[in-house]
Amino acid sequence: MAHPQASADGSEDDVDRMLGKATDAANFLKAISHEGRLMILCHLVSGEKSVTELETLLSVRQAAVSQQLSRLRLDGLVAPRREGKAIYYRLADDRARRILEVVYELFCTED
Repeated sequence: MAHPQASADGSEDDVDRMLGKATDAANFLKAISHEGRLMILCHLVSGEKSVTELETLLSVRQAAVSQQLSRLRLDGLVAPRREGKAIYYRLADDRARRILEVVYELFCTED
């Protein structure tokens, strides 16, 4: 796996590029750092779910689920699909799936 590093000369372009990537990474991590959003993403790893299904799985009110889905949608991590009155969500960014796999491995599996 490649590790981030600046070039030996530490050019301004290289530093600017790294800063941009660091900003992108920080924004991504902020989006998934809320327990509710993280739980939604964990449920969506197994496939598309309706808002009602997420509400039931998380045992929280629809307003709370919708608020967190809105943030995830703005950050490009989930994508909606409407079918009649129901709205379904799926993961829209494979980076979320990859991060969740690592989080699961680090925090959810027995040693």
